Amino acid sequence: MNLKRYLPILQWAPQYGRSQATSDLVAAVIVTVMLIPQSLAYALLAGLPAQVGLYASILPLVIYAVFGTSRTLSVGPVAVVSLMTAAALAPLADAGSPEYMAGAVLLAVISGLMLTLMGFLRLGFLANFLSHPVISGFISASGIVIAASQLKHVLGVQASGQNLLTIGQSLIRSASDINLPTLAIGAGALLFLVFARKQLKPLLVRFDVSSGIADILTKTAPILAVLVTTLVAWQFQLDQQGVRLVGIVPSGLPDLTLPSLDWELWQQLAVSALLISVVGFVESVSVGQTLAAKRRQRIDPDQELIGLGTANLGAGLSGGMPVTGGFSRSVVNFDAGAETPAAGAYTAIGIALATLFLTPAIAYLPQATLAATIIVAVSSLIDLPALGRTWRYSRPDFGAMLATIVLTLAHSVEAGIIAGVVLSLGLFLYRTSRPHSAVVGRVPGTEHFRNIRRHQVEICPQVAFLRVDESLYFANARFLEETVMDLAACEPELTDFVLVCPAVNLVDASALESLEAINERLQDAGVRLHLSEVKGPVMDRLQRTEFLSHLGGQVFLSTYEAWQVLAGDCELSKGLA
Repeated sequence: MNLKRYLPILQWAPQYGRSQATSDLVAAVIVTVMLIPQSLAYALLAGLPAQVGLYASILPLVIYAVFGTSRTLSVGPVAVVSLMTAAALAPLADAGSPEYMAGAVLLAVISGLMLTLMGFLRLGFLANFLSHPVISGFISASGIVIAASQLKHVLGVQASGQNLLTIGQSLIRSASDINLPTLAIGAGALLFLVFARKQLKPLLVRFDVSSGIADILTKTAPILAVLVTTLVAWQFQLDQQGVRLVGIVPSGLPDLTLPSLDWELWQQLAVSALLISVVGFVESVSVGQTLAAKRRQRIDPDQELIGLGTANLGAGLSGGMPVTGGFSRSVVNFDAGAETPAAGAYTAIGIALATLFLTPAIAYLPQATLAATIIVAVSSLIDLPALGRTWRYSRPDFGAMLATIVLTLAHSVEAGIIAGVVLSLGLFLYRTSRPHSAVVGRVPGTEHFRNIRRHQVEICPQVAFLRVDESLYFANARFLEETVMDLAACEPELTDFVLVCPAVNLVDASALESLEAINERLQDAGVRLHLSEVKGPVMDRLQRTEFLSHLGGQVFLSTYEAWQVLAGDCELSKGLA
């Protein structure tokens, strides 16, 4: 076994030096300041006590530093996974109850086991089965649902619901109960955070603050909102005026816990854990690959499954919640100069210190402030203009994207992501079941062949060249038979049929039977079937069958060679321009 493959820390730790440590420590300080309010906010979003978010930001970061391949990915609670956690646990127990917390721990453990197993089985390619429009639609819709779910904290009212419709109805019914002090805190924090995101950096630069420092100060603005509103709530005893506070947060490091052994609960959470695993992995790998490309580095998707899986196991065993790589934190970590995963381990130390010494102050933190932090954070996830771009480029992709958005908003995040997976696979099967093919002719005076409907080419009435632009498998085998036989029926002078295969990377058993059927039918019609430009791996598999010995024609190395042999003496005509 190659230990460096499964323990990426062995790749960078031997060369770890003082300069890298300095860069990682600076990045860790900045990310720690940013992660404290985020971890608290996302725990509340998941329906869990605030300290659970802190617990999920300690051991998972250390474990990912050992097993992860991204140098700058910051692992921890994120908005979409927190929402999915709440959706999975809400039908099983009351939010914040011991049963609910046990469910969150078990959800992290099951997700961790699934991801780790998928990593050892090298199933990282499965992320490719979710199309980008579907993922974009799901994340945008989830962002809207998350923002809507936090309005109750900003308004200081009681509301519930797992989708936009039920949340909206609940908020309307509670409109008369709005708590004005809570609204002032929430709206003030929201306006400040929006201002900080859009205007603070240009303002600081105008006062001769360097662009890098201004960018860092802008990204850490939530901590200022937390400090100011906590002081205000403490000074004016706002809890006595109906403002909901985070409350007493236990200080100290989390105890190691074992997940529930209730097999029925494992079964109830299995599907949700799988969906959380898939969504978390896709988000994490997307962020990791984007940041790695900027430094000409690479990540290993299969090892990332192990890294995220073990991180989730660590979260579950330390009383946390499901985690994955966060976009905003990872970008901050990258921009702050993190050079190795050790920055995540240093961040874990910072969160551990906060858990030990800062929790008494957190008791006076208004929940409205955390809600405002979540709303501003998820606003960057919402990309509704993508609907217009997708509509203009691909109507089927638009349909899949719109269906994912509608189901997520109107039903649940589980329905949205399941619909996304099904629609992504359905679109793939639909497109590949009717592969693009073209009758090609020779470009005069060259060895090149092009579509006769697009180019002025030479064609031979006795020989047909059909180029198939897709691998051949069960879903398109029948379509290929129909295409070939329809073409042969329309060409009374045809004596030879050449199947041009430069884009065929696979011929499965169903397609092989179709090729055998095509060969027999063409032979019955007095036409010989030939193949050209067959790729080596495809030819290797065909040679293990009897198909080539029954082939009516030949296998040519190139289409031009087939042209010379079959159409050399043909009276040529011109294809359509």
